[in-house]
Amino acid sequence: MNGKQLAGEKACEYVKDGMVVGLGTGSTVFYTIQKLGKLVKDGLKISCVSTSKASTILAKELGIPVNDFSLVKSVDLTIDGADEVDDHFDGIKGGGGALLYEKLVAESSKEIIWIVDEKKLVKKLGKFPLPVEVIPFAKEKLFTIFDELGFRPGYRMKNESLFITDGGNNLIDLHLGEIESPQDLHKSLKLMPGVVETGLFLNMANRVIVGYEDRVEVLER
Repeated sequence: MNGKQLAGEKACEYVKDGMVVGLGTGSTVFYTIQKLGKLVKDGLKISCVSTSKASTILAKELGIPVNDFSLVKSVDLTIDGADEVDDHFDGIKGGGGALLYEKLVAESSKEIIWIVDEKKLVKKLGKFPLPVEVIPFAKEKLFTIFDELGFRPGYRMKNESLFITDGGNNLIDLHLGEIESPQDLHKSLKLMPGVVETGLFLNMANRVIVGYEDRVEVLER
């Protein structure tokens, strides 16, 4: 069993009967959804909302009830991965391309657990490219602005074509190296017309479950 699986399965211990659970996206959450499928089969009664088509398909295949996000008043607990997490529980997400829906579900959640392996823990955010979701109409203009600002932008690609998010947008990844002030950067990016969302998830996670090769560590805010 690897660190991702240990963390993913550990998170299921926080899921209780009657909860509305937010299902994140990515390789670590895959193990959470697999485990939840077994628990539902054994009688756990939950309903879920999903942050991506991929997670929705997997959950439904395993018999997990998935509701439309618009029909849910609030989410009790969201379990999601992260691409980087710093000491302040701030993170970069969106490596899987689902950052917009992940943030919408997170903002509606009473509690958020991030599940990561030890490689995702960092002192400073920024080594992992920061995804910025942009509307297609503005992508070239924004790419030029990001380039002029020294953000070293690159279009997210898939099979030699521009990556299209579930929301129908494009992603521009910023290769920043280090982010001195995540809050300031997030605010300045969000103010740019055409930017839909950033991969900076700040002051959101209540708990981070870290999987190592031989153990799990639970960090609490």
